[in-house]
Amino acid sequence: MKNLLSLFAVLLLVCSNSTAQFKEDPVLNLQSEDLKFLNWGYYLGFNQYDFQFEYENDIGQDVLVDKSLGFNVGLIGEMRINEFLDVRFEPGLLYAQRILGFPGFTSEADAIREVRSTYIRFPLLLKASTKRFGNWKPYITGGVYTSLNLGAKEDSLDDNSSGEFRMKKNVYGYELGFGIDIYTEYFKFSPSIRGVFALSDELVPDDDPNSPWTGNISGIRTRGFFINFTFE
Repeated sequence: MKNLLSLFAVLLLVCSNSTAQFKEDPVLNLQSEDLKFLNWGYYLGFNQYDFQFEYENDIGQDVLVDKSLGFNVGLIGEMRINEFLDVRFEPGLLYAQRILGFPGFTSEADAIREVRSTYIRFPLLLKASTKRFGNWKPYITGGVYTSLNLGAKEDSLDDNSSGEFRMKKNVYGYELGFGIDIYTEYFKFSPSIRGVFALSDELVPDDDPNSPWTGNISGIRTRGFFINFTFE
């Protein structure tokens, strides 16, 4: 999370260079941009994914998660409803990596599991914007998504006893965020922060119901933060 906050600080620095747009009579860029019924674009960004664990019994020994930065890339299709509301479809590719530390083991080979995930995501979002102020327009966004985890290993015959941590391929959840549309001379640039929360259980338990890795886990759900930079 600290790494993402540092990136957002850079984002704010970039935005601060545009404060001249708040002057009394700014030169308005792209005045007809938001009048289109359909709009297209793409986004690049960073993510930091975590896991929320649910346990069968509270034994005071939680699974530790070491998070790292991943990246996002995708396309945007936007349909205008009115001056303040838009429906957006943002299919994209996301890569994330998490390292799990299981308690109760003396061997690192048994205690550590590296989880690399490549998600193909399909978010359907509603974007609610304020009135445009010069060349700025804040907004909030939220909606639902479904995704396919290409690195899930759901069908693998190996489990943690063979060093394999398995997850389900199909995940669904919801997404919330906020951002600012910045109208430049040639395109609309939109930095945003998103929170992503899976609703479906992603754990494929080990074959042994008393497994020291998954025996006490009733479910795991992904949660994470995005910083996206959108160009339209």
